[in-house]
Amino acid sequence: MKINILATSDTHGFLFPTNYVNLKDNKPFGLLRCASCFKDQKEKMENTVTIDNGDFIEGSPLAYFIAKVKKQPSPSQISNTFNMMDYDFGVLGNHEFNYGLDYLHKAIKESDRQFLCANIIDEHNNHPLGKPYAIKNINGIKIGFLGLTTQGTTKWENPDNLKDLTFLSAADTAKKYIPEMRKQTDLNVIVYHGGIEKDEFGNPTEELNGENETYEILSNIDGIDAIVTGHQHRKIAGHLFNVPIIQVGHRGEYVGHIELDIDQKDGKYFVKNSNAELIETKDYKIDNEIAKTLLPIQNQINNWLDEPMANIQGNMEFNDSFNVRLNKNSFIQFIQEIQMTTMGVDISATALFNNEAHGFENPITMRNIITNYVYPNTLAVLEITGADLKAAIETSAKYFTAENGNITINHDYIFPKAKHYNYDMYEGIDYVINVAKPFGQRVTKLMYHGKPVVSDQKLKIALNIYRAVGGGNFTMFNASKIIKKDGRMMSQLIADYLRNHKNIKAKNNHNFKVIYEP
Repeated sequence: MKINILATSDTHGFLFPTNYVNLKDNKPFGLLRCASCFKDQKEKMENTVTIDNGDFIEGSPLAYFIAKVKKQPSPSQISNTFNMMDYDFGVLGNHEFNYGLDYLHKAIKESDRQFLCANIIDEHNNHPLGKPYAIKNINGIKIGFLGLTTQGTTKWENPDNLKDLTFLSAADTAKKYIPEMRKQTDLNVIVYHGGIEKDEFGNPTEELNGENETYEILSNIDGIDAIVTGHQHRKIAGHLFNVPIIQVGHRGEYVGHIELDIDQKDGKYFVKNSNAELIETKDYKIDNEIAKTLLPIQNQINNWLDEPMANIQGNMEFNDSFNVRLNKNSFIQFIQEIQMTTMGVDISATALFNNEAHGFENPITMRNIITNYVYPNTLAVLEITGADLKAAIETSAKYFTAENGNITINHDYIFPKAKHYNYDMYEGIDYVINVAKPFGQRVTKLMYHGKPVVSDQKLKIALNIYRAVGGGNFTMFNASKIIKKDGRMMSQLIADYLRNHKNIKAKNNHNFKVIYEP
């Protein structure tokens, strides 16, 4: 007998095949493509179990529009789409908390799939967001499904959105529940909104801080027959410690499939063979039945996105993201100036988060804002030292390497996942990064108000909240250094600024240089 698991993960509110950069996109992703893929695969397979692995509420302009512009009490359009796809189980991703607990509770309540949430507990050690596990009987075979969420959520999320919640280690939680489940089940599957922290040889691929614990889980716990992972947006299908494992990227570009070939011996069921694969959704048309129910909200969002907000004198567009990270441009300077003006400081840091960003068109619209600033960040001001500032720039400088004297991107920022968001550019200071120098010694010039920055100098800097609490391994920053916050998301903050500044001048002061000089 064969058991088939079909999974999505990290869809981030991308229902239609568009990233909303252009009005009539037809991108190779989207939950509506996954819906058609599900239908097709279910017709071919027996004994299917369908799972969503989290990060479904936030991440797209559509999700933002529903939560922050229409101010709906729940993401009903997103939830209805999942309901029409007939999922069995779901887990929560770290981004499920971005719009607050009330919003999340309503999303759970209106969802047909059963949410599993083993490692998130309240002050009474209860599980307020879902049972730890569920057991599904498929033709007499009892299969347990354990739901886990990355404990890294607490590092980045607004504490108000996690009130009275504790996130336990996924590995410790699995170690507790898998033995308990095995007393009741024939097979066990982990559904984990978290990723893989080591390669197949046990070498760390990232800082081992508990954000991703798949390797630790599989290397220390027996009785796991399959694992669905996510969070890192990687594309993985294979085996780790002989356990089939999948991770499906993001935005619905793949559906993950695990096939378990089950046999029986001495009255006990076991996995004789297993297979893991990723199914590309680009060749599937969108599910028109579901799409029809979404057209009203899709039309509303496109009208909202295209409303002109401000005019630009000059040019804030670009088509080469790497060149911007090397040489800056007027778009980056504009974002920095908004951050400094809003927070009342004269030093700021920001990133070009991904390679889909293209700057602001003229006139600036909400579509420009949301497709260039893709994260639900708020702003904070930190009081730091000159030593902290230099250490932060040195950390950013690791983004670069050199090949035959040409500056390029450090492989660690591309694999196992793209991390362009961990390279910050700084404003309010003048500095030089020399890529020919060793890590930690690349900042060869650092000036503030025309004078060299000294180690014990007190400075104030505006940062997004992810970076302000040390996200991205910026260990020189932490919550204890925060002296001021702004609760508005950056997209809203930029829009508010533009409502009061209808004419914007594009400029670039070229305050930093990235060079290669042995």
